[in-house]
Amino acid sequence: MNIALVGYGQMGHMIASVAIKAGHTIAVTVDPAAPDAAVAVPYGDGAALRHAVQESGADGIIEFSHPAAVVDNITALLPLRLPLIVGTTGWIDREPEIAALAARCGGTLVRSANFSVGVNMFYRIVEEAARLLSGFTEYDTAVWEAHHTRKADSPSGTALEIARRIMAADSRKTEIVTDAFHHKPCPEQLHVSSTRIGSVPGTHTVFFDSPADTIEITHTARSREGFASGAVHALCRLANRLADGSLQPGKLYGMEDLF
Repeated sequence: MNIALVGYGQMGHMIASVAIKAGHTIAVTVDPAAPDAAVAVPYGDGAALRHAVQESGADGIIEFSHPAAVVDNITALLPLRLPLIVGTTGWIDREPEIAALAARCGGTLVRSANFSVGVNMFYRIVEEAARLLSGFTEYDTAVWEAHHTRKADSPSGTALEIARRIMAADSRKTEIVTDAFHHKPCPEQLHVSSTRIGSVPGTHTVFFDSPADTIEITHTARSREGFASGAVHALCRLANRLADGSLQPGKLYGMEDLF
């Protein structure tokens, strides 16, 4: 595929490397600040972004930019009706308006807090564990994550997705708490805590704790390569499923729709 990369920071560079090794072509790299990006487009200049991608001849887009820019980028890119992968997090509250735009213009995107195949398997394992333990009132649950100090959001989108899946599997948890507790937690509160330190690519742990024992389930990323490889695989799968009709244009999808 000819791939346009919107956002050319560390993740963008990793995606480019992985894509080229897999036999794809990078049609254009777009970033407001990266000195080696092919095109510098300021945040919010949707017309310039759309023009840069359109002129590149790309037949698919991967967007890994910044939470402050992602909604503007999606709004500019969806009308191109190219398969679009969005890895930037922090915009879940804007999904309804993006879904409405996709339906109007016929654009299609896959969004995920984490495109790593391993993390998506981790989601399934945690869901099943939460479902199994939901019937045992002695077990409580919490989520902890650690990332590098350059990460813009806290907690991570992956941690919040883990929390949402736990709540879907265990009706006892109804509220996510991301701040420090200054009082005794209520049983329905699910604590999601974060650490930012050094160069950690990403570690996520789910605790199921009882008076008798503790179960810990952990996913540890060794590098960003798993995220990058998963994003490239996702773009190819999205393009193929749109082509064979198993996915319909004009919608927002998740990794579970591809794998």
